[in-house]
Amino acid sequence: MKQHFVITAFLIQLLVPFRLFARGIDEHINDVMVPLTAFMFKIIFFPISIGGISFPFILLWLIVAAVGFTVYMGFVNVRGFKHAIELVRGVYDAPDSQKGEVSHFQALTAALSATVGLGNIAGVAVAITLGGPGATFWMILGGLFGMSSKFVECTLGVKYRKINEDGSVSGGPMYYLSRGFAEKGFAGLGKILAFFFAVMCIGGSFGLGNMFQANQAFRQTVLVTGGEQSVFYQQGWIFGLIMAILVGMVIIGGIRSIVRVTTKLVPFMVAIYIAAALFIIFSHITELPRAFLVIVQGAFAPEALYGGVVGVLIQGLRRAAFSNEAGIGSSPIAHAAVKTDEPVTEGLVALLEPFLDTVVICTMTALVIIISGLYTEQGMDGIALTSKAFEQVIFWFPYILNVAVLLFAFSTMIAWSYYGLKAWTYIFGEGLSSDVSYKLLFCTFIIIGSAMNLQVVIDFSDAMIFAMSFPNIIGLYLLAPGVKRDLDTYFERLRQGEIGRYR
Repeated sequence: MKQHFVITAFLIQLLVPFRLFARGIDEHINDVMVPLTAFMFKIIFFPISIGGISFPFILLWLIVAAVGFTVYMGFVNVRGFKHAIELVRGVYDAPDSQKGEVSHFQALTAALSATVGLGNIAGVAVAITLGGPGATFWMILGGLFGMSSKFVECTLGVKYRKINEDGSVSGGPMYYLSRGFAEKGFAGLGKILAFFFAVMCIGGSFGLGNMFQANQAFRQTVLVTGGEQSVFYQQGWIFGLIMAILVGMVIIGGIRSIVRVTTKLVPFMVAIYIAAALFIIFSHITELPRAFLVIVQGAFAPEALYGGVVGVLIQGLRRAAFSNEAGIGSSPIAHAAVKTDEPVTEGLVALLEPFLDTVVICTMTALVIIISGLYTEQGMDGIALTSKAFEQVIFWFPYILNVAVLLFAFSTMIAWSYYGLKAWTYIFGEGLSSDVSYKLLFCTFIIIGSAMNLQVVIDFSDAMIFAMSFPNIIGLYLLAPGVKRDLDTYFERLRQGEIGRYR
């Protein structure tokens, strides 16, 4: 209750000074963030040359790992899919004797609330705008291979988690990098990598998990409330302040409070969005073959406008990683809180995330945009393009989309606040002052993100979350043999009937 009061009072008091110089606040924020973001983006997305073609090394880093883990784990993304669904349904859940805080389903919805967000709505539109329809093909492929990366990292998240004295759980790359590397005799390197990951994770929570969500929710709200006539027009900070207060009221309760919200919000918001997308797709069922043909042709024979095959591939893989976060290292933080004594089971549950997020939801968004043909028009990007594509068939859908966008943004922010908090407390220690200081900063960045330019927000978000993958994937490579042994043993026990069904 004390945290609730402190955070709410702080955010409300921000109104007083802001009102004195409201005009131009959005511009001032952009002036500060543009050079900082450009500097970080240049460092993280340094290019390498392959056959004379420039390619961001970070994307190669992610996709090589995803393909490698898929082969090394015996295509766990395929053979573990059915069992993963059974685990989510609770078929193999033992009585509550296991350590942890949340169920398989709750852990999945908490992680999905972070991954299923505006990357699925605005991010797909950005990919198609910059890379053409062909980016969708590479986005789907990135999602399918990313399932294996997600399996490895989330298994490790549970295997090396820390159970605190009060029963709460701390987990994620910070812990499997430090503890796992110590087991291998590389304690010093593990601590360095864990610290670097934690710093980048905090930045990622402010970027992808916060500013991008607030920014696009604000843009859609302005769009449906009158555009230039909207009360929020060029006043992003006001919208951000309202969102910050609402988010602050939830995140004070920790993971249990977060999953109480996400278990209700995630299924509801996904159902709304998918229902609308399917309605449009089936309304244009005769155009589906053409849409898929455009996607495939664009993937391998794109127009020069989109930078050739490599340019399209880069946009598709970049947005796939941005959306499903496979290999980034964020999801293991949420999955670590699960009630289980079998780390492999949560890795299997986690591999469903990229499939639902990228292969299903992102593909539906892409099909709606491609069917509309609006991606060829100039002047529309992000959420505005997606909204207009839906509006062509359902004239009142922008209002429904606005509700979905707000729910997507809200759920993603509260989930990422947990990720960032765990990284923050790893560095600064557990305690009330550490907890409150992070949550105040997180809520403040919601206001900043609402006021920033979209491209600046995307570049900042990309720089932060992709930087997280450097130490994370190094850890996955070193610790993957242990995960493979655990996976093989688990499936053998399953075949022998040693793992009982409870439903």
